Amino acid sequence: MDKFIVHKSELSGAVIISGAKNAALPVMAATILTDEKCIIRNVPDLMDIRTMIKILECLGKEINFENNILTITTISNKSFVAPYKLVRTMRASFCCLGPLLAKRKKAKVALPGGCVIGARPVDLHIKGLKALGAEINIDKGYCQAKTNGLEGAHIYLGGSFGSSVLATANVMMAAVLSKDETVIEHAACEPEIKCLGLFLKKMGADIIGEGTSLLKIKGVKKLKGCEFEVIPDRIETGTFMAASIATRSPLKIVGANPMDLISVIEVVRNMGVSVDIDKDQSIFINPKGKLKPANITTLAYPGFPTDLQAQFMACLSLVEGVSLIAEKVYPDRFMHVAELNRMGASIQKSGSYAIIEGKNMIYGAEIMASDLRASAALVIAGLAAEGKTEILRVYHIDRGYEKIENKLKKLGAKIKRQK
Repeated sequence: MDKFIVHKSELSGAVIISGAKNAALPVMAATILTDEKCIIRNVPDLMDIRTMIKILECLGKEINFENNILTITTISNKSFVAPYKLVRTMRASFCCLGPLLAKRKKAKVALPGGCVIGARPVDLHIKGLKALGAEINIDKGYCQAKTNGLEGAHIYLGGSFGSSVLATANVMMAAVLSKDETVIEHAACEPEIKCLGLFLKKMGADIIGEGTSLLKIKGVKKLKGCEFEVIPDRIETGTFMAASIATRSPLKIVGANPMDLISVIEVVRNMGVSVDIDKDQSIFINPKGKLKPANITTLAYPGFPTDLQAQFMACLSLVEGVSLIAEKVYPDRFMHVAELNRMGASIQKSGSYAIIEGKNMIYGAEIMASDLRASAALVIAGLAAEGKTEILRVYHIDRGYEKIENKLKKLGAKIKRQK
């Protein structure tokens, strides 16, 4: 098992943003909907991507992955089982359920299991697919589904904490090959869902409203193969913004889409950080000068992303004054608080809120990563802390950041990976 050794660093230069993991995974699942070749570009080389490749191979796909380009062809349509040993490692693999039902009329997909960031039930997935006419049973840890042919329906997909990105993806992919029209109300609006919608349309799907809360989908008989490019990763972009702020280092972020980060840029500017965007959409971030504390509430898009909550908590620990973070998406997503406090931060958790009393200094320590985004937060804290920080269980960060230590080293970070 690997660990990171991190020392206090000043960063400088430019970082190039990779493709979005959370967009690439549903797009990969959507290739189940066609027997023709699909070529997907700008795919990050991550553990989660490699896991989805294995799942698709189990489902009869032949896959070549080189230089961030996936080439996916079909060699068999017989398999309909996504096994637990793969699905348990990555929740996004559950979105194979919808396309399997639509294309192969049956599916057996392992339930994703628990998650350290809190309860993430699949009830909205099942509700939406049942509305399209699927018969679904939960048996021995698997979601088993079948249909004689899906039919359009009017579906409300709102849940206790708002819309669901993966449920929207699953139902959208199932609906594109159904009979008649499907209307999805309270659909997720995230850029990753818009990306999936654009991919499906390039395959020949009839979709109106991708990226909005109201989706209208007219089923078609067949989808074709196509070439497609995955959008930039807005969470990786926000993570490097947080690293810039925590280390007080000016950075240029290249290849991002600033329009997907309006709420984050607003928070950063309110902290007193200079953010400029040039004609090619590169982001210049300069945190020089005295910064101000912030109040952040995580919400579904276009609100502040829950996937950036931990990274900005690390930043705000180093901004003098009192900041408040309200976690409205996953109220239990505070596993990183204890580790940041071990480094000298002053953070109090109360229910779904965290109160941060910012300091001008934190200290290196031996700490442990609990999940993907918490790992990124601890790396950021380590880059800003006095002394040496050892971060254990960094396999989490490999799930969602492509060669993050190499990107940081090019910016001047003192970070190395050790067994």
